[in-house]
Amino acid sequence: MSIVIIAPNRDLSRWIREFNNADESLDVRIWPETEDQSEVTCAVVWGHPTGSLKAFPNLKLICSMGAGVDHVLKDPELPDGVPVVRIVDEGLSFSMSNYIVSAVLYHHRRFEKYLADKKAHIWDQPSPPEVDCRIGIMGFGVLGQDAGRKLKALGFDVFGYANSRKTVDGIQCFAGEGELSAFLREINVLVCLLPATPETKGVLNKRLFEGMNRGTYLINAARGHHQVTDDIIGAIDNGTLSGAFLDVFEKEPLQTDHPIWGHPKVFITPHIASITNPGAAAPQIVANYKAMMEGQPLKNAIDRDRGY
Repeated sequence: MSIVIIAPNRDLSRWIREFNNADESLDVRIWPETEDQSEVTCAVVWGHPTGSLKAFPNLKLICSMGAGVDHVLKDPELPDGVPVVRIVDEGLSFSMSNYIVSAVLYHHRRFEKYLADKKAHIWDQPSPPEVDCRIGIMGFGVLGQDAGRKLKALGFDVFGYANSRKTVDGIQCFAGEGELSAFLREINVLVCLLPATPETKGVLNKRLFEGMNRGTYLINAARGHHQVTDDIIGAIDNGTLSGAFLDVFEKEPLQTDHPIWGHPKVFITPHIASITNPGAAAPQIVANYKAMMEGQPLKNAIDRDRGY
């Protein structure tokens, strides 16, 4: 029995090393050099080519190399009945929530203004030097709750929104489409950490922005899948949004001639908010691989119909 890693154009040397550290008896293969494909029972994937998993007739488990599974589920030829699992890692939460805190503080302490002032050689001390922030986290799962607790500990008012009801001490939580408007009325900073599902595609759009408090600041560290970038630019230009802090885009890498590169009210990072640590991920994958082989329950399995 073998594991195959399908992750085109990635350096997999550390992944192989970490798999060997977790269990040196594992037979780990790298796609497309897979030899006898009938021996492969587990696929570890990131950005696998459409239809590539069909080549393995005895596949019993598909493991995402990260917390997200949208890159797996978008394959229309995904083998039926094969469970999909994802990575849940404290390191991912640590990195993501620290990114969110950094983005909030960038806005809260007016760093955008001071960067422009520095460039223009302007010494200006506004009063007050801080922006009042009431922060709403849309997508209040493991990552969102970790960020919410950190922001609450810093003294911010924090609100959570998710499909299902969540309970977190000191944070008012909203749930479902019926409570979205009430959630948006409470906030002036919107953080998107939603899962990438068919229902959340393009959710950060003109219609949503027009239902928010005018001048709300947008932070998206989830997926480009969620945003309509042209709508974001339009909303900033007409004052509906005060600015944006974006780690993701519909098409990545971001085109070099895209107008958002030069927009003075948009801060951009190249999809680096939270990167999977192979040293933490490989043992989880190996544990699920062994559970699959022994007929035991899998950890962090996703619901294909819900998309997460």
